[in-house]
Parts: sequence; C-alpha cells; structure tokens
Amino acid sequence: MMRFDTSQQMKLGQQMKLSPRMIQSMEILQMPILALQERIDQELETNIALEVNEEEATGPTESDRERDIETQEMVVGDTTKNGEDDFARLDSMENTYSEAFDNEYSSGSFSASRMAGERDGKMDAMASISARGERLAEQILHQWTFAEVPEPIGRAGRIILEYLNDDGLLEADLETIFEQRGGSEDAKELSLETFQEALEAIHHWIEPPGLAARSIKECLLLQVHAFQRSDDSEVSGGWEDVRRLIDEHMDDLVQNRLPRIVQETGLDMDRVREAMNLMHRLDLAPGKGLVSEEVKPILPDVIIEYDEERDEYIAALCDGVIPPLRVSPRYDEMSKDKDVDKETREFLGRSVGNAKWMIESINQRKNSLLRVVNVVLTRQREYFDIGPQQLKPLPMVEVADQLGIHVATVSRAVADKWMQTPRGIVPLRRFFSGGTETASGENMSWEAVKAVLQEIVEGEDKLHPLSDEAIAAQLKERGIDIARRTVVKYRQQLGIPPGRLRKQY
Repeated sequence: MMRFDTSQQMKLGQQMKLSPRMIQSMEILQMPILALQERIDQELETNIALEVNEEEATGPTESDRERDIETQEMVVGDTTKNGEDDFARLDSMENTYSEAFDNEYSSGSFSASRMAGERDGKMDAMASISARGERLAEQILHQWTFAEVPEPIGRAGRIILEYLNDDGLLEADLETIFEQRGGSEDAKELSLETFQEALEAIHHWIEPPGLAARSIKECLLLQVHAFQRSDDSEVSGGWEDVRRLIDEHMDDLVQNRLPRIVQETGLDMDRVREAMNLMHRLDLAPGKGLVSEEVKPILPDVIIEYDEERDEYIAALCDGVIPPLRVSPRYDEMSKDKDVDKETREFLGRSVGNAKWMIESINQRKNSLLRVVNVVLTRQREYFDIGPQQLKPLPMVEVADQLGIHVATVSRAVADKWMQTPRGIVPLRRFFSGGTETASGENMSWEAVKAVLQEIVEGEDKLHPLSDEAIAAQLKERGIDIARRTVVKYRQQLGIPPGRLRKQY
C-alpha cells in the first residue's frame, strides 16, 4: 500500500536570469553589420521614439522647424478634451507618426525630393533587385508540359519529376517510385513500363542533359551523348573515348589510376588526358545550373589600414551603413508632460526606454568590437606584415582577461564578423585559435600550420606528389613537429586530396 504525504519546505538558492534588455544587447553584439542594419530598420518601423538623427549630416532648415512645430501640435492636440478615448489618441499619434520625423522617410521630404527631380536611392535599389527565380521543380515541370508525349506518359513523368533532388538527380529508382505511387489516384492504370517510357522521354525532352539520371554515371553518359550529337566531327572521337572511360573505368578515373586505364584500353596517355580534359565540360549536378543560389554579400565590420608615419595598423569600424540614431525629443518630452494622459505617457515612456537601450547596445557593440580588434592588431602584427604563416596562438580567454570582460563577450564580438585588411577580407575569428611551439621556441597557431602545409603542397612536384608522411617530414624540417594523422586532418580541412589523386601523368 502506497502512502502520499504533503509538506512545506523552505529552500535558499540563487538564480541568474537575463533580462530581455540584456539578451537584446548580447544579440546586437553578435550581429554582423548587415544583420544589424536590418534590425535597426525594423526598430525604426516599430518604435516611434527612435529616429534617424539627420542633424548630424545636415542642419534643419526653417521649413523643417515649422513642420516640426505643426506636427507636435497635431500629435499633442487638446489633451484636456472631455470624452476622448485614450486609445483613439494613441491611434491618431501613430497615424501622424510618418510626418513627425524630419528625415528622408517623411512624406514632406520625400515629395519635395521627388518634385525636385532627385532620385531615391532606396527605391532604385529595390527596382534593381531581380525577381525570385523559379524553383528547380517548377522549371522542369514547365518544360515537361511542352513534351509531345501521350497522356499516360505525361502523368508518369510528372510523378517521376517529384523525386528529383537539388542536383537534378533521381533520389529513387523506378521500381521504388512505382511501388510508392502506383496505387495513388494520379497513377491509376499506369504500369512500370509506362514509368520507364516516361523516364526515357524526360531524358529526351528536358534540358540540360543529365537531369533525372539515376546515378552519377548515367548523368555523365547522358551529357556525353548530347555532346556527341551536337559537337563537330573533330571532337566526336574524343567524346567516344570519354564515354568509354566513364562507362567501363569509372572507378579507375575516380582513383586516378590512369596507367591501369592505359593498359586495359590500349589508349595512349595523351589520348586519356585529352578525354579527361573534355570531361571538364560535364556537370555532376545539372540541376544546380537552373537555380541561381542566393549568395549573401560579405560586408566587413572593420577596416584595417597601415599608417606609414606611425608605423602601425589602425582599425576603423565600417559602420557607414548604420544611420545615426537618437531618441525623438518631442516624444521624450511628451513622456514627461503631466498634461498628457497617463496611458499615453506610459506608452511613450516604454518607447523612449527601448530606444535608449537600443542606442546604448549599438554603442557598446562598437566599443567592444574595436577593443577586441585592437588587441588582434597588437598580438598578430607579424600576420599583417608577412602573411598567414606568422599567425600566433590567441585564445579568447587571454583577450578577455586583458580587456577585463567575459570570454563570452569576446566570442560574440568576433562571431560572423569580417575584417578588410591589406591582405584581403578575412573572418575575424581566424585570428583566435590555439597552436603549437616550433623547434625554435616560437608559438605558431594552427591556422599558420595550415598555411605552411598549403605552401608545401603547392610547391611539390606534381609528377611525384608528397605523401602525408613526406609532408609531415617537411613540416618537421621547418620546426613544426606534428603527427601524420594531424597532417591528414588539416589536408582534408583545406580540401587537398591525397597524394595519389594529386599525381599528374
């Protein structure tokens, strides 16, 4: 028999909870410049107390001041009017908000610039943005509607095209597709033979060649067949060699076993090389060419320049895209005006507080980022003078201790940030890593070790490429003693194939 009792207990404990504003401050610190710009635009739209400080660029004109006075009178209105609902007053204030700002977004300045014939940069930028392209499935199905095939084959083809992956290849064989969709409403009275005929029709009608292939080999052979039909007679013989190598010696090609191919096919090495050069015109993922990938632009957060007179590198924040912000003076004053009703003052008080915290968070981000970068410039001077091979170990804990801040703050400050340096645009996080000690007693970061490894491979004899053991031996000659397995790991991270695949014949 079980017995349940109830009792009361007191327990003393401590918990650390982050306030919403502290979370917002950490998020802003971690944002790259483009994300911060988007966040500021959103805040400008939602917070009426936050505005762009146009006076920092150009002083206000007399007409602007008169419009500001008229706008303030419209917003404040008669606060002593009997029977007026508080929320109606808020709605009225928000409706006139767009005219309450003395900036480029206000209706007055916008219409004035339009009348003066000035171009709006933001509108021009929006007009220059290309429309969203069709997805791969949409484009291929659109092509399939023009295929001159019987209706059952057309239905089977539409089903098959639903199984294409992003590369344009089939993710399932026809038997699996038929088993999964054979009994569905759109596949009634369709046989496996119909699906096979539909796949052949797809290979005939759909461009580019290689789409809807069931394997990489079939994808390449479909493209070779298309080139054989379209290329001139001088290259047709070369394409026949390509077809033979792919069809009969695919594994040898992947493993770079060219002497075996020469021995088994009877072709000389020059002919095999010519066929391999033609293979560069083939595409392993023909579907990628139909869909334009969204490439996110990289905008550096920091610009590094060399000052010859002072013989030092100077960091400057690339915050030109961030508009100067301020708390709206009129709404700040209204939030303290006793003549304004309580609910309106509370609403404006919250808006003013959020605006101040937003501005303070942005200023803290600038200060923290610049302090961290200045430490990098001091500790990594050899990198900027000589190159990546001179990168030193720089743990974030050391930077945090030097600046008197938490290591998490350093991590957020460098996250997703880029630096424009005399040696190109590089991620800020690259300068923070562990490392090893060379034979001469110098510290070298792991990024520097990778740079040296890359240099060794680029300088090797391609007819006799270095093995991983040989690379480790050359690194040791330069004072860098690391194990072979570490060489393999770094080589793979750099995208360098093993020696047998780098060999040229």
